[in-house]
Amino acid sequence: MAYTVLARKYRSQRFDEVVGQDAISQTLKNAIKTDKVAHAYLFAGTRGVGKTTMARILAKSLNCHSSDLPTATPCCKCESCVAINAGDDIDVIEIDGASNNGVEEVRKLRENAIYRPARSRFKIYIIDEVHMLSTSAFNALLKILEEPPSHVKFIFATTEPNKVIATIQSRCQRFDFNNITPSKIAEQLKYILKEEKIKYEEDLMLPLAKMANGSMRDGLSLLDRLISTGAEPLNAGLLEEYLGLADSEKIYNLIGKIGDSDAAGALSAADDLISSGIGEVLIVDSLIDYMRDLMVVKTAGVDSELLILTGEQKKRTAELAEKFDTAGIVYSITALEKMRWLIKNSDSPRALLEALLLRFSLSEHFLNIDELIRQRQGGDDSSVKKKPADKVTVAEKVKRQSTQRQTSPQESKSKNTNSGDSATSSGSLEAIQDNWLSLLSDIGNKLGNGTAGLLKSARPSRLGNSVLTLTFPPSAGMHIKICQSNGRAEKIESWLGEQTGSKVKVKFEIGEQKEAGQQGGAGKGKSSHKKNELVNDPAVKTVLLGLDAKVTGIEENSNK
Repeated sequence: MAYTVLARKYRSQRFDEVVGQDAISQTLKNAIKTDKVAHAYLFAGTRGVGKTTMARILAKSLNCHSSDLPTATPCCKCESCVAINAGDDIDVIEIDGASNNGVEEVRKLRENAIYRPARSRFKIYIIDEVHMLSTSAFNALLKILEEPPSHVKFIFATTEPNKVIATIQSRCQRFDFNNITPSKIAEQLKYILKEEKIKYEEDLMLPLAKMANGSMRDGLSLLDRLISTGAEPLNAGLLEEYLGLADSEKIYNLIGKIGDSDAAGALSAADDLISSGIGEVLIVDSLIDYMRDLMVVKTAGVDSELLILTGEQKKRTAELAEKFDTAGIVYSITALEKMRWLIKNSDSPRALLEALLLRFSLSEHFLNIDELIRQRQGGDDSSVKKKPADKVTVAEKVKRQSTQRQTSPQESKSKNTNSGDSATSSGSLEAIQDNWLSLLSDIGNKLGNGTAGLLKSARPSRLGNSVLTLTFPPSAGMHIKICQSNGRAEKIESWLGEQTGSKVKVKFEIGEQKEAGQQGGAGKGKSSHKKNELVNDPAVKTVLLGLDAKVTGIEENSNK
C-alpha cells in the first residue's frame, strides 16, 4: 500500500479539528446553524494554515447526505463526504487558479453553474490561488458572483489577497487565516507522533515547530523528512544534521563572543558554523532569531509567553542577555537585517559576514541618550560597557556636583568665610543649572506637566542665602503670576529642597530686555554665556563625551 504523507493522512475533517483557526470555524458553524451561509467566501492567509481544508469542510457541511439540512458536524462517512475528501465529487469542483486563469475557463464555469447539482444540495466551486486569475477572468466572474443561482456557492482561497480585485472582494465574505503559533503546531506534532507510535525527545518539538513558520503543512512535511531518516527516538540533533538548521550551541557561542567583545573568538565561532556546512545567510537568519529572544528577555523577562524556548534554552538566553543592553540588541538586529540582502547577493558573503561580526565585537556599545547621560553625569568616566550603569537620580546628581565644586582645589584655597559661602552657593547654582532639564522632567512627573511647562522658559540665575532666583524672559510675565498663585511656588520650593538636600526659597523675576546698542559692549559676555548654556545641554554633553570632542565655535542660525 502506498505511503500517505502526514499532511494528507491527518488533514482535519471537521471544523473543531482545524488547528489555530477557532474564530473562523465558530463563525462558519454559526452561519450554518442559523441558515445564513453566504454565496461566496474569500479565504486569505499564508500557505498551509487550513484554507483549502476549511473549504472542504464547509462543502461537506453543506452537502452531507446523512442530514436533511446543512449541518455543522458532517458525518465524513456518506458518499458525498467521502468524495469531497478525495477531491472527486461531481458537485464540488476544485479549480487551480494558477493553471486555469483565463477568461475562457471562467466562461465555461459560468455556463455549467446554471445547471443544478447532480445529487447534492449545492454545486460548490473551490478556486485555489484565485489571485492568479487574469483581470478579464475576474471581470467574467463579476456577474455570476453578484446574482448567483440559489444552488451555487463559491469559495476562493488565496495567499495574496491584495491581488484580488476590489470588485470581487466586495462580493465575498472575507476570512483572514492566522499563522499558527509554534506551541499549537508542537501540540499537533506530538499528537501525530503518538498516533504513529514513534518515539521522540521533548526538546525536538519547539525548534521543529518554529521552523514551520506558522504553517501546519510545512511542520508536517518537516516531520515527514525526520521520520524518513529512520532514526529513533527523534531528537533536536536531527534538525541540524538533516534539515540544515544551525547548531544552537554554536550560535549561542557566537553571540557570547560578541557579548564579550572577543573579535577573534567571534571570527572563530563563525568559521566553526561555516565549516559545518551552514551558509552565511542562514547564520544571519539564526542570529536575528536568537537576538530577538535576547531582546524579549531584556524587555519582558525570561518567563514571557513571547519566548518559544525550552527550559534549558531560556536559561542560556538569560545568561547571554546579561552581556547586552536593549539598545545594542536592537541595533544588532537592524544591522543584520540590512546586511542580509547584501550577503545573499554578494560574491564574497563570508567577508561581509565577518566584517559585520567584527563591527559588533569591536565597536563601542550602543546606548540610548538618557542612559548615556545617566552614566556620564553619574561620574562614570570609564569606557561604556555592554552592561548599563546603575541609575542615578536627579537629586543625587545635583548633590554630587555641588559637593565636587565646593571641594575643588581653587575653592578650598579661600580663607574668607564669606568667600567660602559664595563658593558653596556658586557650586550649588552650577549644579542646578547643569541639571535644569532633568529637574524640569522630574518636576513634570511630580508636580505635573503644567508646572514644568511654566518653568521651561525660566533660567536659574542666582543662588544666595538659600534663595534661588529664577529669571523669566520679558514676555513671560503671566507665567510668573501663575507660578505665584494656588500654592504652586510653595510646592516648587518643597520639591527643590528635596533635590538639593537643603531648604530653598524661590524668587521669580523678569530678565532685562537688551537694546540693540548694548549688544556691542556685552557681545563677548553674551557669547560666553551662550557657549556655557549650549555646552551644558545634556544632549550636547553626550555628543562631546561620546566622541571625546570639544566646542571650537558657535554659529547662530539667522534663518530661525
